[in-house]
Amino acid sequence: MSDAHTIEGFLDTLWMERGLSENTLKAYRADLTHFARFANARRLGLLEIERGHVFDYLVSMVDSSPRTTARRLSALRRFYSHQARAGMIGRDPMERVDAPRLGRPLPEALTEPEVERLLAAPDVGAALGFRDRTMLEVLYATGLRVSELVGLGSSSVSMRQGLVRVTGKGGRERLVPLGEVALDWLDRFLRGPRSEILDGRVSEAVFPTRRGAGMTRQAFWVLIKRYAAAAGIVRPVTPHTLRHAFATHLLNHGADLRVIQLLLGHRDISTTQIYTHVARERLRGLHAEHHPRG
Repeated sequence: MSDAHTIEGFLDTLWMERGLSENTLKAYRADLTHFARFANARRLGLLEIERGHVFDYLVSMVDSSPRTTARRLSALRRFYSHQARAGMIGRDPMERVDAPRLGRPLPEALTEPEVERLLAAPDVGAALGFRDRTMLEVLYATGLRVSELVGLGSSSVSMRQGLVRVTGKGGRERLVPLGEVALDWLDRFLRGPRSEILDGRVSEAVFPTRRGAGMTRQAFWVLIKRYAAAAGIVRPVTPHTLRHAFATHLLNHGADLRVIQLLLGHRDISTTQIYTHVARERLRGLHAEHHPRG
């Protein structure tokens, strides 16, 4: 059976079971046909699709709005749920595929000059200031969540390989590269200021406090706000702001969305897609500012 016949059979079922309007059925037909073209370009039929193909489809829609993406995924979710119930496919490829959330504000990423000012704010002449600068450098270089950053243990860092191993949401582990600059700061911190902070104490925490324990999320939140104020950044800044900057700046410099998904530890590419819209807003702003007809 051709994809077109499969789609029409599904739409006939929707009309009989749910009495959907012609306009609604037309929208379903358009969305399913759009996905069928994507599948056919890969020499696949609609009933041969697997979950990985759906993620590839999400990547192909980076220029679509979250609302359009959510609508198309909704059509696919209903279509494949029907096919699974009818025994036409063995496994629903839409399982655990999240639609982009609608109505959430775009994350406001710092500009690269703002990040540089923020990183330079701590007084690195003091051991605690050197620790704070290193934490900011690692946060910007890796895009870690603040809980992952403050929870870093010595056994989670490989200085030789330049990697950190973190356990994110859902207990999922990932390896994240530090980059040369953050690795240099971390190396110098571990060889000097960290020992000064501990003053003979033993701690597993990479970034300890004077008490020898790891820093809390709340304490780091206070620190980053203080350094943002010292750097003259007037917009709200949180630890998550540097995670947004990490992803947005990578995308602006040509990184693949799939790579950013892996580095951030997002389960689905649909979550990472939000950054494509951030990057596009930045490009529009640059065009309006610099193009003679902007």
